[in-house]
Amino acid sequence: MTLVEPTIETTDADADAPILQVRNVVQEFVTKGPGGVRAGVVHAVSDVSFELGRGETLGIVGETGSGKSTLARAIIQADPPKSGDVVFRGRSLVGMSKRELRKARAEMQMVYQDPFGSLNPRWRVEDVVAEPLLGHASMSRSERHARVRELLDMVGLDPDQYMRRRPLELSGGQAQRVAIARAIALHPALIICDEAISSLDVLIQAQVLNLFEKLREELGLAYVFIAHDLATVKQISDKVAVMHLGQLAEVGPAEALYAAPRHPYTKALLDSIPGLDPETGQARRPVPIQGEPPSPLHPPSGCRFRTRCSRAEGVCAEVEPRLRDVGDGQRVACHFPLDPPTFSVDSLRASMPKTDAAAGTPAAGSAGEGAAPGAGA
Repeated sequence: MTLVEPTIETTDADADAPILQVRNVVQEFVTKGPGGVRAGVVHAVSDVSFELGRGETLGIVGETGSGKSTLARAIIQADPPKSGDVVFRGRSLVGMSKRELRKARAEMQMVYQDPFGSLNPRWRVEDVVAEPLLGHASMSRSERHARVRELLDMVGLDPDQYMRRRPLELSGGQAQRVAIARAIALHPALIICDEAISSLDVLIQAQVLNLFEKLREELGLAYVFIAHDLATVKQISDKVAVMHLGQLAEVGPAEALYAAPRHPYTKALLDSIPGLDPETGQARRPVPIQGEPPSPLHPPSGCRFRTRCSRAEGVCAEVEPRLRDVGDGQRVACHFPLDPPTFSVDSLRASMPKTDAAAGTPAAGSAGEGAAPGAGA
């Protein structure tokens, strides 16, 4: 039985409206040299816009330093953006009072890369998960206890086994499940996952991904899923946004973007990981991205990827490309986008061998999430 009702009610009128709108967000940081003299400006996020629907997952990928985590902090107003707007459930978060923002944040939670860094090592698991509930004066101690048990059960941890443990007695996967239980305690509508599984080993990553999917189905959650692992993002995302040096290079449906990247940077990212060539079906070797990313202190003029791009022409240095529609729901910020492939996403799917799941039986190794999946994670 759920003992805490959602903070903000959803009406029929806003059921189809985006839950999150990021509008022209800019984030910059002034750097200082010796003696506190201004040395320059880091252009961390530059004019980023996107929308996220209810129950959707948007994956955000890009190299280290591309601005993914900075964007996440701007969204939740941990570091309010220099300009632009963030609209959550129809209300602008920018300029909100501390009281209003605190209420909005109850509906918009974050799960971080290092679960141990976000859990008080002196508290027991029960106290960690119950912390968000303490602001609800109407809840008695016994009701909070019951809610914590419910939450731990939802994330696959046996309450009798884990409630009295402290964070340092948990594995990385178990600690992340505790962090997730705390994040969903107040019925959020949106969870921002900032490299939430990157510190876990591969097997545990798969289990936690399954947990995120299960919670999305059960609770109707929307996610912004930030990761550098493109395979992980593909597995969980409905849409993917590719960031390069603070800007969006490409945005589109996950399946279309992975099958047919239209921005040279997106293709370079995909080519840098092992996989199958979509045209030949043969294994291909990963190809590292050429060159080093430019400094966000001094980004190149025009297209910020041009110094590493084999397709760059003179106009790429003169005119900054803007996101534009190139079909299949994809938008790309490139003057010379890659040609669409000769194959279609549907034909690619049809040519691939059927998996056990497609045949109606669970794939090997997929059954662990059903019964106490956190027991060994």
